[in-house]
Amino acid sequence: MNNSEVTYLFDPLCGWCYGATRMLGRLSAAGVRVELLPTGLFSGAGARPMDEGFAAHAWANDQRIERLTGQSFTPAYRHNVLNVRGTLLDSHAATLGITAAGLEDPSRRFAALKTIQHARYVEGRDVVTIGGVAEVLAADGMADAAEMLKAPTETLLAAHRDQVGRGRALFQRLHADGVPSLAVIRNDAPRLIGSNALFGSFDNLVAHIAAA
Repeated sequence: MNNSEVTYLFDPLCGWCYGATRMLGRLSAAGVRVELLPTGLFSGAGARPMDEGFAAHAWANDQRIERLTGQSFTPAYRHNVLNVRGTLLDSHAATLGITAAGLEDPSRRFAALKTIQHARYVEGRDVVTIGGVAEVLAADGMADAAEMLKAPTETLLAAHRDQVGRGRALFQRLHADGVPSLAVIRNDAPRLIGSNALFGSFDNLVAHIAAA
């Protein structure tokens, strides 16, 4: 698998993307270079209020994801995130934080994504505000990214726009039906790997990548 490359389309507040994180880690450990591209699914016009109906829908999905992947969705998450009204499901701050973490070293994007997901789904912490994301990143050794997030430079904002723009463009080009999505790009020709492959066996996922 060495020298293989895949592009991962995601949103940091997507439960299914959290479910796929372990498989992504296994790909990286096997020598696959994984480029993360956010699609901004739950930011901008995609942000939505955390009302009772959506919270119930999310929790039902989360239980299914936990059974399928072993990723934990804790009571703290349900109580402090899903059951709090008046908040938004808005991934802008989390996505910008991931961009900040990887601005100088793109390999840190995955670490930042995992940190943010763990904070939300396991610890039940706020990752929808700039202050909340900055606190989470700083606590996990990414104080530089936290400070950048609180006072974003034009360089950071431009990098963020570029990543989300490329993520959305690739998503549309692939005619993907949601995130997470995985693509193999060879000779400027992207091929979509069905998201189901991220939730099956590792060997099956590797075979899909090799065949793409």
